[in-house]
Amino acid sequence: GAPAISIFLKPPGVISLGGSTTICCGCQRDSGNVVLYRNGQQIRTLQLRGSQAEFAIANATQEDTGAYSCHCRDGDTVLARSESLDVRVEEFRLPRPVLSVWPGHEVAAGAHVMFRCAIAHANASCFLHVEGQVNPYLILKDQDYFNFSCVHKGHEGRYSCQCFTKNRSFKWSAVSRSLDLVVR
Repeated sequence: GAPAISIFLKPPGVISLGGSTTICCGCQRDSGNVVLYRNGQQIRTLQLRGSQAEFAIANATQEDTGAYSCHCRDGDTVLARSESLDVRVEEFRLPRPVLSVWPGHEVAAGAHVMFRCAIAHANASCFLHVEGQVNPYLILKDQDYFNFSCVHKGHEGRYSCQCFTKNRSFKWSAVSRSLDLVVR
């Protein structure tokens, strides 16, 4: 069968104007190339290293905004295509949120875990990101936490949050410091 391919941002979230990020493409192969596309246009090719290719974006501008995807290739043959990853570049206008986890960074399987994303802004909603996952969890503005009622090994990872407000346009915060969750 065709190899699976993944795409994610490291660190996850909206990128600050002038900031940097890395687009990570993983392909279940030891050799070959990964081609990065933005809005359907080929922009870069890298050789796989340990089944992954990392494309750096430095000094981000609005031109870096778009829908990105990766193709895993062996010569001219496309072996797999990733899902699309929407990348946004914005000027940060909100304070940086603070992420905390209760009862702690290390928990037993089956435990109840609460991530709290605190920001000094009354009308902000936030996204809880997990590094390596494309889709974040949404924390609505009338609550500042996200609960996992029965954690398992699949919940392990590096978490961060980023907040926004939406009136006429979106205003974004920087991404919080990250926290690692370990499930025993």
